[in-house]
Amino acid sequence: MTDSRRESGSGKMKAIAMSIGVLSLTALLSACGGGGNKAAGPPGSGTTPPSGFSAGPEMCVGGSAGDFSCLGISLRSRVSLEAMGGTTGNDVWGWVDAQTGKEYALMGMTNGTAFVDISDPDSPDYLGILPTRTVASVWRDIKVYEDHAFIVADGAGAHGMQVFDLTRLRGLSAPQIFSPDAAYSDFANAHNLAINEESGYAYVVGTNTCGQGLHMIDISVPLNPLFAGCHAAFDTHDTQCVDYQGPDADYMNSEICVSSAEDWVEIADVTFKPSPFTVSTAIYPVLGFVHQGWLTEDHRFFLAGDEFDENVFDVPTRTHVLDVSDLDAPVYVFTYEAATASIDHNLYVLGNRVFEANYTSGLRVLEFGNLANRELTEIAFFDTYPQSDTTEFSGAWSVYPFLPSGTIIVSDVTNGLFVLSLQ
Repeated sequence: MTDSRRESGSGKMKAIAMSIGVLSLTALLSACGGGGNKAAGPPGSGTTPPSGFSAGPEMCVGGSAGDFSCLGISLRSRVSLEAMGGTTGNDVWGWVDAQTGKEYALMGMTNGTAFVDISDPDSPDYLGILPTRTVASVWRDIKVYEDHAFIVADGAGAHGMQVFDLTRLRGLSAPQIFSPDAAYSDFANAHNLAINEESGYAYVVGTNTCGQGLHMIDISVPLNPLFAGCHAAFDTHDTQCVDYQGPDADYMNSEICVSSAEDWVEIADVTFKPSPFTVSTAIYPVLGFVHQGWLTEDHRFFLAGDEFDENVFDVPTRTHVLDVSDLDAPVYVFTYEAATASIDHNLYVLGNRVFEANYTSGLRVLEFGNLANRELTEIAFFDTYPQSDTTEFSGAWSVYPFLPSGTIIVSDVTNGLFVLSLQ
């Protein structure tokens, strides 16, 4: 099962960067995450960001919310990396405690994962850090299932997957340094992690196993994750796996993964774990590096981001739309081009809106009508990185728009955790 080719981030990403000469070593290490080598330290002593940037709350008025440019999005609060005991940020995910109704942000940093109570979005409460299992990592990814956080890291040796019981965050009166509740060690490094909450399976990608494809894990008992199989067709950078409820009757109720597989989008049927198979692949024009994407809620369209096209081809920030209503024959529909030059990174779909974390241009919110008619337009934004608008791997890393309250959380590589709301 072990694949010695996989040691850290994408080999293709590094090769392209070297060949075109557009990325410094620092920027390369920041791609898909952060940088730095600080070991896990004590929890931060407060949640006051450093002077110079607004901590919130700030309404978006006249195109600004304090120090940040905006349209239709207010700054509720900002938590600095220093306040969370970190130096550089990467991923973010959310959790709502069904017992108490409290909402939490889970933010990845080079030295671990920070937990912040954002139930009062204007007054966040930093609760502590779960240190990295091995060493500092420029790539960390976090997902949640059944009140447990699942955390992987790339470029950090034999990190495996940490499992943390989020109910331990209840009733804390002071920040803590946590330890994991369980660890899964059937792979060492991993670049990303997806969870199908309906099936109870995790899909880990970019590992040193399974040909860098889908490493499938049964997490139905969160503290006892069990290897379930491999889908090793392609080097895979990210994936979304669902119990399919789309228009293609041939696959109704099957478990389908739509993967951003660097050179193409792959659709795979993983219903039968011992024998998963590729259903189809698709590409789009002017393809650099298929980075990440998300299905519309009706499973009819897939929206993809390309992390290299802006730099390699000198194009604006782009979102690629594929019609996947026939899973056997996906069709490229169109490419939305924004008015910004920033590199797109992670996007998620909620209802008819697309929430994009686009590095130096921050959070961008798009709204779509009939995507077959190319109806996609920007309706709001919040620039988390006022330092620059250039095409570089700095700024907003990821966004989580799924909290029941409507609160939106964004992780910024440099400027920390942003707690936002649409006006």
